[in-house]
Amino acid sequence: MLHELKDKLFNWKSKGFDGEAELQKIEEAKLITELAETDTVNYRLFKQAYNASVDASKFLDQYEMSKLLRGQYDMHGASLVIKAGKKGICSEIWAERLLNMYVKWAEKLGHKGRVLEKCLCRNGGIKSATIEFEFEYAYGYLMGEKGVHRMMDSLEGSTCKKASFAAVDVIPLFLETVSEVPVVDDKDLIIFCDTSNEGNKGSSVPVIHIQHIPTGICVQSSGERNKFANKMKALNRLKAKLLMVMSDQGVSDVSRIKRNAIIDIWEQDTRRYILQPYKLVQDFKTGVQLSDLNSVLKGDLELLISAHVNLRPATEKD
Repeated sequence: MLHELKDKLFNWKSKGFDGEAELQKIEEAKLITELAETDTVNYRLFKQAYNASVDASKFLDQYEMSKLLRGQYDMHGASLVIKAGKKGICSEIWAERLLNMYVKWAEKLGHKGRVLEKCLCRNGGIKSATIEFEFEYAYGYLMGEKGVHRMMDSLEGSTCKKASFAAVDVIPLFLETVSEVPVVDDKDLIIFCDTSNEGNKGSSVPVIHIQHIPTGICVQSSGERNKFANKMKALNRLKAKLLMVMSDQGVSDVSRIKRNAIIDIWEQDTRRYILQPYKLVQDFKTGVQLSDLNSVLKGDLELLISAHVNLRPATEKD
């Protein structure tokens, strides 16, 4: 680990790091590593050097991956929406495990995932949840997570196969004004309010739903302080989703979106998590397979995310 870190640190100045705190962390790790390899090394110093090298190495890996994220909206934050499938309580509990997985992933990067909305189920689990990640490149990292995530407690072909599933959607979180955000005509919207159970006490809160009639795209918001704020949040999410669809279809106006060409996230198989007879994570989009299921569910998503980033078309990285 220490020798690998030294090789990475050797040319860090030529890579154009911007953050002063990150530069200081790398310099400290480099110094501690060099001290730890002298004749006067002791266990405490070596342990400190190892921990520093792990932190600095993670930062460098994250930096190197971010350099591959050249898509138009990759550097923005992200809103990640999880919705439980129709398999009842098992899918609802599985959706909550996915929620915890993504929150822990952000924590491992030194960031925070803000759980803005969480619709609880009476018997445990969640029907849906929205997490906002406000750090740079969150959208670029997470866009490969879109689609259906299945938890299986036996292999396909087994006489006793049980599966739970949830869908993940990811849209950019624009923290600043973006000139490309489309204008949406009010007459093309259906807006209504209902209630759902949210929070630890299951209290009833208002939920604003907005449907864009021409495309059929639906969004909702319930995590803001009042109905007006939730309406604005839902509108922003709708515009972000429309912008992504426009980008996918290569059109410059909302009116040119082809409704029948919009890809439904429920039709995209992204990942399978097998619990029995052995533990395995299978990513359908990249072909990556990992045996350490527990680590993945605890937020260790680096290998999966980096595989998605490297699989993206070269035109997005140039």
